Amino acid sequence: MLILTLALVQGAFAFPWVANVQGVDSSILKRSALLERDTPDCPFNPNHQPAAPVTSKYPYNNAKDGKPGNGKGGYLVPAPGDTAHEFRKPNPKTDIRGPCPGLNAAANHGFLARDGITTYNELVDAQQNLYNVGYDLANLLAIAGVGLDGDLVGTGKLSIGCDATSRTASTGNLLADELGLNGHNHFEADASLTRNDYFLADGDNYRWNATLFTQMLEYCQGNCNLEALSKYREARYQQSLADNGNFFFGPGSLLLYGAASFLYELMPTAGGIADEATMMSFFGADKVNGEYVWNGGERIPPNWRARVEPYDNNKVGIQIVEMYLMNPVLFGGNVGRNNFNGLNFGAYIKDGKLNTDLGDNALCLVYQALTGGFPSQLGQLINLPVALVNAMTAKIAPMAENIGCPLNHNSGSSVSGG
Repeated sequence: MLILTLALVQGAFAFPWVANVQGVDSSILKRSALLERDTPDCPFNPNHQPAAPVTSKYPYNNAKDGKPGNGKGGYLVPAPGDTAHEFRKPNPKTDIRGPCPGLNAAANHGFLARDGITTYNELVDAQQNLYNVGYDLANLLAIAGVGLDGDLVGTGKLSIGCDATSRTASTGNLLADELGLNGHNHFEADASLTRNDYFLADGDNYRWNATLFTQMLEYCQGNCNLEALSKYREARYQQSLADNGNFFFGPGSLLLYGAASFLYELMPTAGGIADEATMMSFFGADKVNGEYVWNGGERIPPNWRARVEPYDNNKVGIQIVEMYLMNPVLFGGNVGRNNFNGLNFGAYIKDGKLNTDLGDNALCLVYQALTGGFPSQLGQLINLPVALVNAMTAKIAPMAENIGCPLNHNSGSSVSGG
């Protein structure tokens, strides 16, 4: 729970220190925000249709309207005869897709709106009905996604890919542009499993990369399990560290480990493993003459069953810690090539190293930072918009109150020399 919730700080925390460190071309960072704003080639569907609802005939986990479902998996997805949730390849002119293969697959099967403009409740329902994600984790991921990249305060909408602010924002919204999940260092981050770093690909941090997908499956050797993905995560970190002069690995980057665990916890059919065929299906890949090629559509494998037990905050937190500690790396970022600066974050990260002895109490600092503010290295107070903080607080508070988190905001963050 602690580690995953750190991800929610990423949007406010990633760039403030990097942009102000001597030797960094901060105009690049500012330019990235402008490039992402109001994406001109973002697909547009003039006839938006919401996600196909679950029904009494095809109930899945019976999750509706953002409420808890049954929490019992093991069922076939799609259910035999359920044409509303059949696979349909997305139309590149009308259907938005982004960096998350699990959400892309959900949209391709109608568990999310097929045009990629989804809502908070759709996200919570889809995670439960399709993947048997626990209600707490489904909400936490929806809070992070909609809160950092969409409109949590007004419409509750999110683009699962490019900036579609005109369709996700409420009239007169005060949250500025809503970049969608493609927005760099909000929910998306450097050193992805199969996507480029933003600054290494002219802003293309969302398309499937055949070279990276091939590398991942070479590490997996037929089973993308905990051990294989821990090694691959460390390898991707080292690649980005060496090649990306603007590389950043902050607290929110731990979400990458959670996302990696989805490959073996959520994607295999119930009781199965994360084998090559499963990865190819969920990542939208075919194999032609021994090489992987993009086929245009992530999909649920044939005869696939959802995991039996819900995958909740506790389970994903355990996997994140185990995966990280197998091959630990430093937190911080490059301020130009070959100039890494370690990160300090209260009692949790010191000189780039994660303190693993704090237990769930470490959640308190994260909760305080998210619901209040914290200074950057230059003494500047980093604040999310008040309305957004209030909305996040209302949704996260029940998850934190069991460990007695106080609401005082007196822990700071800084950068150590590298």
